[in-house]
Amino acid sequence: MPWSWRYEDVDGKPVDGPAETFSSQADAESWIGQEWRTLQAGGVSTVTLVEDDRVDYQMSLQPAE
Repeated sequence: MPWSWRYEDVDGKPVDGPAETFSSQADAESWIGQEWRTLQAGGVSTVTLVEDDRVDYQMSLQPAE
């Protein structure tokens, strides 16, 4: 089952981002660990990890306040 990321801005609206797919959750998480700064600089505030159509979890890319 493929894993992928969905991207949202600070208002929770979808943002275009890389349409990468991964064969495992670990591969997807490794990729986001390398790319989150680039995504954040491009306007992505939140990412959601998805397996097929099932949401696994959501994560903020914003610094802790």
